[in-house]
Amino acid sequence: MQNNQQPRLAGHHLTRRESLQVGFSGFVGIGLNQALAGRTSADSRTGSGRVRSVVMVFLTGAPSHQEMWDLKPDGPSSTRGEYRPVSTNVSGVQIGPHMPGLAKLADKYAIIRSMRHSLPSHEHGTHRMLTGINENPPGSTHMVSRNDWPCFAAGVQYLRPSPDGTPRGIMLPTYLNNGYGFCGQHAGFLGADYDPWHVIKDPNSKNFRVDELTFSPGLSVPRVTDRRRLLESIDAQRQELGDNAAVGDLSRRMQQAHDILVDGKLRESFDIASEPKENRDRYGRHQFGQSMLLTRRLIESEMPVVQVNVGRMNNWDTHNNNFKRLQNQLLPSFDQGLSTFVDDLDQRGLLEQTLIVVSGEFGRTPKINPNAGRDHWSRVYSAVVIGGGIKGGQTIGASDAMASDPVTRAYYPADIGATIYSALGIDPASQVIDRLGRPHQLNAGEVIAPLYGSA
Repeated sequence: MQNNQQPRLAGHHLTRRESLQVGFSGFVGIGLNQALAGRTSADSRTGSGRVRSVVMVFLTGAPSHQEMWDLKPDGPSSTRGEYRPVSTNVSGVQIGPHMPGLAKLADKYAIIRSMRHSLPSHEHGTHRMLTGINENPPGSTHMVSRNDWPCFAAGVQYLRPSPDGTPRGIMLPTYLNNGYGFCGQHAGFLGADYDPWHVIKDPNSKNFRVDELTFSPGLSVPRVTDRRRLLESIDAQRQELGDNAAVGDLSRRMQQAHDILVDGKLRESFDIASEPKENRDRYGRHQFGQSMLLTRRLIESEMPVVQVNVGRMNNWDTHNNNFKRLQNQLLPSFDQGLSTFVDDLDQRGLLEQTLIVVSGEFGRTPKINPNAGRDHWSRVYSAVVIGGGIKGGQTIGASDAMASDPVTRAYYPADIGATIYSALGIDPASQVIDRLGRPHQLNAGEVIAPLYGSA
């Protein structure tokens, strides 16, 4: 693949707010065109995939697989915990007792019980799971940088850019940071042109709105169109000064900005207040539930990649009071929001077109610590894959009697990545070119074949 990068506007750099909030500020205000300026294009691979969209439900902080997906009731008291598994709607498949909604939907998902990687730190594990890599790229650290591997949305944006300028990926409703951003949340070495859109607002808020997609007071579609025509006139006058690639690029970005606002398709997806009250209640009047409802609306607008962070940074990091926190704080909203989302997609005929991946950055220790908690553990953990044409009602892989190591083939973050890209019709071996002109293979994993009924 050739590096088809368009010339950047001299001196333009995205501010932290621009890159975190959206990557699009307001064309109707001070410059959606500026935020779009410098976006690059790449050869588009238009191969047909299994699905139209991928949803990554990311349980930041690393949930306890022993209490959710891989309980060991016959293990020693020091490891087995307080919960006992419950049956699901699939014979032989059991999960934790505090996910009743998901227990009724086990025929829709597969549990991978032999996930594994080598570095149980939040920052590094997040980097790996959100980008599909097994080793850190050269120059990357525990803090976000342009040496990081690109996230899934960025990979899609690079290889299959949207013709109308809309983003190919959206992350919500939180930005993972610990005084510094966690790796894996942007385009990394591909550059800011391919960063996904971060919407850092609570959809459960009474006044939820995305200002960047809202017309300023006194503006309307006709007035925005008039403004675009005026800017086009100014550009035409600039052309008299000579052909200028940067000016031409700016003109294209303004056209994209205009199309996003006037078309309204993406803008209307965020009008969550238009949902029936009963449906909002069904998802749950909490941040996660309303985030999943917003995700469904984005899926309906054909957004290729949506990542939902289940809470703020390290929300599931249960070093203390693991069992009470799961039962009383974490699992009820998670179960309600995710099970309703799956059921809603299924009823609307969208589940087969949508691949949902549920995981944290690793798992928790087999041994319960003195604080009734579990610590970091990446030698084995679980991930759940839902919809998207997979064979549901199955478990893939197995851990040992203490849920400490795989006893079958291990699957790695790169394999999750290969599965995601392949489902979208993108060859994981596709070549991408970084900001310095160096080629990289997008993903080095293997599609998890048992998901689709293959050995």
